[in-house]
Amino acid sequence: MSELQTQSSFIGVQSMAYHKAVKEALNALYHHPDDAVRVDADRWLQEFQGYLDAWQVADDLLHDPTSNLETLIFCSQTLRSKVQRYFEELPSTAFRPLRDSLNNLLRKFHKGPPKVRTQISIAVAALAVHVPAEDWGDGGIVNWLRDEMTMHPEYIPGFLELLTVLPEEVYNYKIAARPERRRQFEKELTSQMEVALNILTACLNFNELKEQVLEAFASWLRLKHGYSLSLSLSLSLSLCISDSYLLIMSIGQYSVTEWKESFVEADYDWIPGSVLASHPLVLTALSSLNSEILSEAAVNELQTQWIVISELIHYTVAGSSGGFSVQMPLIQVIVPQVMSLKAQLRDASKDEEDVKAIARLFADMGDSYVELIATGSDESMLIVHALLEVASHPEYDIASMTFNFWHSLQVNLTKRDSYISLGNESSIEAERNRRLQIFRPAYESLVSLVSFRVQYPQDFQDLSYEDLKEFKHTRYDGKVELSNIMVMNKAVADVLIDAASVLGGDSTLKILYMKLFEAVGRYQNDGQNEWRLAEAALFCIRAISNYVSIVEAEVMPQVMTLLPKLTQHPQLLQTVCLTIGAYSKWLDSAPNGPSILPSVIEILMSGMGTSEDSAAAAALAFRHICDDCRKKLCGYVEGLFHIYRIAVNGEGGFKVSAEDSLHLVEALSMVITELPIDHAKRPLEELCLPVVSPLQEIVNQGPEVINKKTARELTVHIDRFAYIFRYVCHPEAVADAIQKLWPIFKAIFDLRAWDMRTMESLCRACKYAVRTSGRYMGITIGAMLEEIQGLYKQHHQPCFLYLSSEVIKIFGSDPSCANYLKSLIETLFMQTTHLLTNIQEFTARPDIADDCFLLASRCIRYCPHLFIPSAIFPSLVDCSMIGVTVQHRHASFELSFYFTEAFWLEASNSILTFLSDIFDVANSSKGEQYLPIRNAVIIPRGLTITRILIASLTGALPSSRLEQVTYTLLALTRAYGAQAVEWANQSVSLIPSTAVTENERSRFLTALSDAASGVNINALTVPIEELSDVCRRNRTVQEIVQGALRPLELNITAPSVS
Repeated sequence: MSELQTQSSFIGVQSMAYHKAVKEALNALYHHPDDAVRVDADRWLQEFQGYLDAWQVADDLLHDPTSNLETLIFCSQTLRSKVQRYFEELPSTAFRPLRDSLNNLLRKFHKGPPKVRTQISIAVAALAVHVPAEDWGDGGIVNWLRDEMTMHPEYIPGFLELLTVLPEEVYNYKIAARPERRRQFEKELTSQMEVALNILTACLNFNELKEQVLEAFASWLRLKHGYSLSLSLSLSLSLCISDSYLLIMSIGQYSVTEWKESFVEADYDWIPGSVLASHPLVLTALSSLNSEILSEAAVNELQTQWIVISELIHYTVAGSSGGFSVQMPLIQVIVPQVMSLKAQLRDASKDEEDVKAIARLFADMGDSYVELIATGSDESMLIVHALLEVASHPEYDIASMTFNFWHSLQVNLTKRDSYISLGNESSIEAERNRRLQIFRPAYESLVSLVSFRVQYPQDFQDLSYEDLKEFKHTRYDGKVELSNIMVMNKAVADVLIDAASVLGGDSTLKILYMKLFEAVGRYQNDGQNEWRLAEAALFCIRAISNYVSIVEAEVMPQVMTLLPKLTQHPQLLQTVCLTIGAYSKWLDSAPNGPSILPSVIEILMSGMGTSEDSAAAAALAFRHICDDCRKKLCGYVEGLFHIYRIAVNGEGGFKVSAEDSLHLVEALSMVITELPIDHAKRPLEELCLPVVSPLQEIVNQGPEVINKKTARELTVHIDRFAYIFRYVCHPEAVADAIQKLWPIFKAIFDLRAWDMRTMESLCRACKYAVRTSGRYMGITIGAMLEEIQGLYKQHHQPCFLYLSSEVIKIFGSDPSCANYLKSLIETLFMQTTHLLTNIQEFTARPDIADDCFLLASRCIRYCPHLFIPSAIFPSLVDCSMIGVTVQHRHASFELSFYFTEAFWLEASNSILTFLSDIFDVANSSKGEQYLPIRNAVIIPRGLTITRILIASLTGALPSSRLEQVTYTLLALTRAYGAQAVEWANQSVSLIPSTAVTENERSRFLTALSDAASGVNINALTVPIEELSDVCRRNRTVQEIVQGALRPLELNITAPSVS
């Protein structure tokens, strides 16, 4: 019989049926041939873990000597999960029987299955998070653990695992502990660190435990890397461990006794470097780093030592460790030991994983000590040279470990804040120049070391389309790994940018040009095989384009001269086109720019006709050229239109996709913008002609034909209009164009209003026409509003709402449009509120909810005089109260397939923004005049709104919405002061005390009272976030809280609170 049964039987009557059912379900899960049976077994086991009986059943089966491994693993996981999440299910008297039972299991499995022992260790640690030290007894868990190890030394290996996981559980938010208790546990643990280190030091006497001891030491170092240890540092080693286990262990010239004496002399809130530098655990971790590896156990131990050293490095720079001056003795011990490993980076006999671990130590050292390194001392340059050695490693995964260091060093060298302590500007500039000069050779070497890594792999032609696509995002030497996207996009480019920031873009360009020049020579001799070198060099030159001076006159003209020689290979041509686009500003500023532009455009035309990839690059470059060189290109409009017509019409062999053709539309639009208005109308008509012709043809064929067209056949042309209206910045010309095009647009509106994709495209085009033309729209705006107002009644397309939002923004304050707009918003909102009458309808149409309340917020900001006094305003507030808690978990599978989670989150966010805009209306210049109307609507609903917001805060909405919910609640509190605090008081009083304590309730209400008094809301978020954490700490509590607050019910009576 288990310990739990014999001591307390704390969860009630046992059911032997559950024991049998668990074993049968596990057998089915792991061994039944039928997939359906295995799925059912898995589902039942998951449900069982939620039962109250699971406590006793799991405990019984763990103590049962006949349980097989599958049963032990499942039951240990169940018990661990129950302790973490549902400890509150148990009566207060259950703690000690549970602790003793777990302790017995820890002893039982001290040499048993590691997975089982780990789960039990985590369960004990989680129990300690829940239970205060005074209730735990024996001075807290660490002292208790010390005593257990004293009385039962044969179980030390199992207890060491518990000592390892204990500090890791401080930040394990799977544990349903209250925030205040979690803070207390952290303090308890940090205050007991001396005891923990004493235990570990004593355990060093057992050579077979050395690796386990070091793992535990690393875990304790990781405990905020020494955050507020508050050590008394009395360090009497009275661990009460029997004399046979407490031996004085000498390492080098230091013994435990000597270390203890040096520790006692200090009185710090952290462990000073002078103490750790001679600590037996530290010296053990640093020992044998360069020793010959003779066994697998030795390899594992060495890897653990490296982990400890890494944690020590992090510890020395932790915010609460006292700073470099305090930790310098430890740093001076660590750095030489790590530097002694440098030769192993080049050792071909070394295992790759070992080399990675060593490289990680160098990278950690660089990242942590970058401020010291940036001083440019002789010692720091030794570290820099070692990091260059790592950066030169042929394996990208190893070399890239240094990339963050080079960026951090660059920031330290170039930013003024690094030198602020020097005082006057002349001193700052002198020191900055001195340091930049010192590190110049290192960054020059770095440019050469990383530039080769962006070469296409030699076998790139054998790559699949997806592999090649992935390579373009994560390009590096010779590898494409779809399953392991560790390489950030353009990682090498980022390093080159860091180098350019230190060296200057022009100097970096010179280094890269020499590589390009050499590569071009090899390419001309063997273009089939050597194009990759030239492409890589161009890729790097493109990467630093923003750092090269637009007046650079030495290298860039030579680069441009070389480009026409590099157009024979498709991949090379693609990079040539992208490079041209990247240097469009230089082309505009270069004295010989006009003479270069024709050859550049010829290259881009070649790119458009070679491959889809090169065409995409050429179209993008064409856009950049037309943007930055628009003044120079005004005289070449006819030639540009020739290219545009060929690309858009799909003629002349161009391979520009419909999506990429939008770059050409944008390019010509920007050139037209540069023309005087009287010269711009004709080119605008020419720009529209290739777009309007196919649409006109479709419309002319009548309703039957247009309704059979796919959305794509229409939107490919309509999207081009959106770009034209967006980028041709001639309001009058665009207004004339939209007026002429309106009959076609209206026909598409009328005949395809059922088609969401076509309507979204058409509304987007209209939105940009309204935004660009503004009040030049004239009668067209009235016709447009009448159209969408009528169609929304039938089809409820959300894009009609966002088009209306743009109209409100532009015309909201225009008196001449007041009648149009008042009719528009009343019609749209009335239709929407009739559509969204319950949470199920909000869940079914989150897109409509999102756009509706975005429109409502626009109305508050741009036409409050039309919206707030209207009859629809109260109805929309009621509608918002219904839908504020909309989220994806209420959606059906079919809806989840159609909408992403973001749709529901954005809908909720729009509703919350709408409510906060109402509460903040007095903050606007003329908002006070609307307060009587607002108050007449909000005050009768204030208690319900508050209850819904608190429900959202405590679990009705995902925690990702916490910031927006908090702001809305505080906005309500600022607007209604003590009245809002009383609403909150009545709402939180609904929550049972089993879920929220009086202290937690009081802290929350105090924060709201402070907000009502005008305290900065940034200082009030912690108590509000803690209430959210408390109410979400496990599923049971969350269900209790939501059951009490009932956010989906608008009419419940809260108890009056005196």
